[in-house]
Amino acid sequence: MTKASLRKEYLRKRLSLSEAEYAQLNFQLYQNFFSSLDLSFIKVLHTFLPLQKNKEPDTWIIIDRIRREFPHIRLSLPRIEQATGALENIFFEGLHQLEKNAWGIAEPKQGVPTPPLQIDMVLVPLLACDTNGQRVGYGKGFYDKFLATCRPDCITVGISFFEPVEPIEDINAFDVPLQYCLTPASLHRFRQTSF
Repeated sequence: MTKASLRKEYLRKRLSLSEAEYAQLNFQLYQNFFSSLDLSFIKVLHTFLPLQKNKEPDTWIIIDRIRREFPHIRLSLPRIEQATGALENIFFEGLHQLEKNAWGIAEPKQGVPTPPLQIDMVLVPLLACDTNGQRVGYGKGFYDKFLATCRPDCITVGISFFEPVEPIEDINAFDVPLQYCLTPASLHRFRQTSF
């Protein structure tokens, strides 16, 4: 399938989840995150904040536990630089720092920038990903540009309610594949292949 057709299908699938299904899938993602990923060597973790109107996975429950139980981890949040289309990364200090952007996504309005080379793990939003670790987002390219600036050993984890699909047909040289995709049932590790 193409990115456009997957984008349409998986947004529809997410929006058709009942509130009970959505809550259950989020809880299973949360449990699987902490049982499947080793956070002992992570010093800086970058995570997206969920766009709730699109029923994105709720990263807040992961953030809350990290802040309580993993004091050695600093959290970093994205902010979209409207003029350049780039993601800026800002260390998360607290809810007082956040405001909604034009898309309705909470992001830091101020704070200390996070140098991309300091980031050890990135939780990546997506609508779908394939069995090679290629992802489909909303089509703006924010995360592909950002991930290209991270260290080669930075761990990239896509977060999805759905299992990976057959390989996406229209991958291009700017697409940065994921190393992992976390779903409610599994943690998929992808064989890294060059484009």
